[in-house]
Amino acid sequence: MLPLGAMMLAASLGSWAQTTAQAPADGKLAPVTVREKAEAPRGKDDLRTTTTNIGKGTQDLKDIPQSMSVVTEKLMDDRNIDTVKDALRQTAGVTFQAAEGGEEDIRLRGFSLATTGDIFLDGMRDPAFYDRDTFNLDRLELLRGSASMLFGRGSTGGAVNQVSKIPQLMDENEVVTTLGSHAYRRVTGDINKRTGENSAVRITGMVNKADNNGSGSSVDKKGLSGSYRFGIDTPDEFLAQLYWLDNHNGINYGLPWIKPRASDTTAANTILKGLKPTDYFGMASDYNDSSAKIATLAHTHRFSSDAEVRTIVRKGSFTRDQRASTIRFAANGLQPGGQAPALTNFGPDTVFSRGTQLKIQDMDVLQAQSDLSARFNALGFKHQLTTGIDFSREEKNVYAARAAAQGGVDLTKPNTRAGTPGDGASVNEGLRVLRDSNDFVNNAIGVYAQDLVQIAPQWKLLGGLRYDHMRGKYRANAIPNAAPGPVTTTNYEQSIGDWSKRVGVLYQYNDRTTFHFSYGTSFNTSGDTYSYNALSANTDPEQSRNIEFGGTWESADKRFFSRFAVFHSTKLNERNTDPDSAATRLLLSGKRHSAGIEIDASGRLTPKWEVYGSYQWMPIARVDDAAATVNTVGNRVGDRPGLSPRHSGTVWTTYQMTPQWRVGGGINFRSKQSPADVTAPAWEAPSFVTADLMTEYAFTPDMVLKANLINVTNKYYADSLYRGHYVPGAGRLLQVSLGVKF
Repeated sequence: MLPLGAMMLAASLGSWAQTTAQAPADGKLAPVTVREKAEAPRGKDDLRTTTTNIGKGTQDLKDIPQSMSVVTEKLMDDRNIDTVKDALRQTAGVTFQAAEGGEEDIRLRGFSLATTGDIFLDGMRDPAFYDRDTFNLDRLELLRGSASMLFGRGSTGGAVNQVSKIPQLMDENEVVTTLGSHAYRRVTGDINKRTGENSAVRITGMVNKADNNGSGSSVDKKGLSGSYRFGIDTPDEFLAQLYWLDNHNGINYGLPWIKPRASDTTAANTILKGLKPTDYFGMASDYNDSSAKIATLAHTHRFSSDAEVRTIVRKGSFTRDQRASTIRFAANGLQPGGQAPALTNFGPDTVFSRGTQLKIQDMDVLQAQSDLSARFNALGFKHQLTTGIDFSREEKNVYAARAAAQGGVDLTKPNTRAGTPGDGASVNEGLRVLRDSNDFVNNAIGVYAQDLVQIAPQWKLLGGLRYDHMRGKYRANAIPNAAPGPVTTTNYEQSIGDWSKRVGVLYQYNDRTTFHFSYGTSFNTSGDTYSYNALSANTDPEQSRNIEFGGTWESADKRFFSRFAVFHSTKLNERNTDPDSAATRLLLSGKRHSAGIEIDASGRLTPKWEVYGSYQWMPIARVDDAAATVNTVGNRVGDRPGLSPRHSGTVWTTYQMTPQWRVGGGINFRSKQSPADVTAPAWEAPSFVTADLMTEYAFTPDMVLKANLINVTNKYYADSLYRGHYVPGAGRLLQVSLGVKF
């Protein structure tokens, strides 16, 4: 059945469902016959899960013709993961750009996620400029490949969905206290209380401090979430949730690349040698403050066990105040012997300069969406219909600091040396005088429909279509370089409407083995980064496509689950600058693609032996068509794009030695890769492998002591990459946790 036809059917489905499944007087659902009951998520108890909520409603992974990776709460607890960035490291194919503004720019299959807004919280877009914690996450879901049909404008690589903890009909409480290296202190609480026959409340909280996070940044954050859910398992279920996260962390903006020899070109750039991962060369006054305040209301109306409508309204307020130091090599005349820095002469007396990188902004978001999901028979076929509508309004404000000549101040930062990390130098950041730099307002609406039709006992066809319309307004405020005014305001506006498609074929050989083929499209607008200029405001969206063949397999005892995929992802028309000085828009002239194989596996090989693994081999990543003007380090036809390692992945395994003792260990690895905006065979960051260990002792089933040794060898490596700098990954960390359930 065609997706548009499914949409027409949805209009009459509500009245049909109400007449076929009236609720009895006591408010509970009438008894129904469930043909196939999806297994509930098992994130807290298992490394494995076979269901997901990323596809607008709970679905079996085997019914999604697209690659999925799920990081469960159990895996996050085992590896002592406390940030979403660390959770994403447990999935293959993910890399990180050390962005100019310091925000996390996540790459998947070599394509950007964060700058296009492809990070979601419970299926709704989550702004990409605050540092996320895991204290309120049930699991993290990673959908690979084009996702615009489900979520609207988006990237080629995929989408990340954070799944929040919600109240359950049980009494279960847990407090975990963790102490570790560099004065690491963290306390988390998860209190779930059943308050009635079909209602419950849940409160989660976190306080976390550390002198150093293992890669040069201090930690000072706290969070709290409270949710109330009532009408659980009745025809009308409601959820109200408040979430608050406050970060007052330090920031290690990174270190410059260095040549092996002064005579080498930049194509030989590599990372520094002789430093420790924890070394910090910024100012003691640098900081990275951010906050998130989110209020959510949700209502689910169940017509029957096979049909329901879920409506969510969310209001979010987000802030970021970043005061970072850009670390570069000081002028040659200030270096020992007046020589240009290179690995051959790099040492304790090498001089670093400290520049300034500010990012001060806030955002308010209002979102609403309503999704109908239904199983029914029509025209002789079984259908699983999902259709819905969503709306969002995003308002972002950006602030800049005035220079002294503009009525502000000029703060001078002293140089430092490689042999004196953490020298304690500071400036008074509170003296900066801020002004309104620019603002962006975006209104977007999307309508979609998707139908999964069983055309034969083992065959299902998927068809989906979505239309999005967005209108963005951008205002830039400029002042003279040597005066506080006047303010010159420039306005830009863009209105975009575009379609996204998704088709797939599922062959379910039996109830444990499924194969799929899928094709999907996505698009990126010029306003995805919440700014315009004279050229970008007139430029049409970029278009992308993803083609994939894959499959899933589950063991007969349902203890082990695995998947594989062969993919080909293409960005068809990347934006590039037109060299024509009279140009009125950007050129959509770039093209690149990536192709490879992904494998995930999780579950129990034996009742005592549990494993999780995620691996991607991406032998092909290529720039097919470049900009009209060729950059010497990027956009060269035939080269491999940055942040596209050939090999990446992670392995984690635990073994229950005795009823009290459990041990575990694993590795994370990435092969060599170029920074963002740099293509190989220009310089590449070296490959790396880090190893982690865990041991756990259960005094009782409700009191468990666990020790984690992270990056056992204290490996120094480049984790986040950019053309001007890299940020080291965390070094060796020892953390000991005591978890108590009551």
